[in-house]
Amino acid sequence: MSAPDLILETGSQQDNTAQAGPVMITPPINDDYWAWRVKLSDAQAIVGFPKFMTIGIGFAQEEDWNTNLPYTCETEEIFRHIAHNKGDDSISDDACRTAIDMVRAAARAALTPPEPSCATCEDSPPRGFTCNSCGRGAA
Repeated sequence: MSAPDLILETGSQQDNTAQAGPVMITPPINDDYWAWRVKLSDAQAIVGFPKFMTIGIGFAQEEDWNTNLPYTCETEEIFRHIAHNKGDDSISDDACRTAIDMVRAAARAALTPPEPSCATCEDSPPRGFTCNSCGRGAA
């Protein structure tokens, strides 16, 4: 699959990280455990999934299980860390990087609170915020 053919899919995976006091245990990750997926071939995809109160990014099919990094890492760092699990030489490295970028952007958008804007603050600015457009409100 070439980069223009890549499609970001959205799932509804909840965070299944087990927690006992301060200890967190990796959730039961498999190729169906994802919140975002970009298929790279019939058998392989880049997935973003909830893990340890963040979003991990890795390949859906892994030879080396549980190889992923948080979405806050740079694309190239994630790619270098997971590349050995690509499993199919016909998948280009650039397609993998593009897919990682797509999942990172989706995770960032989902986990970053929206900034107030004139459309939401015109009548009453949100408490504790200053509108980036009109300057109303108080931070």
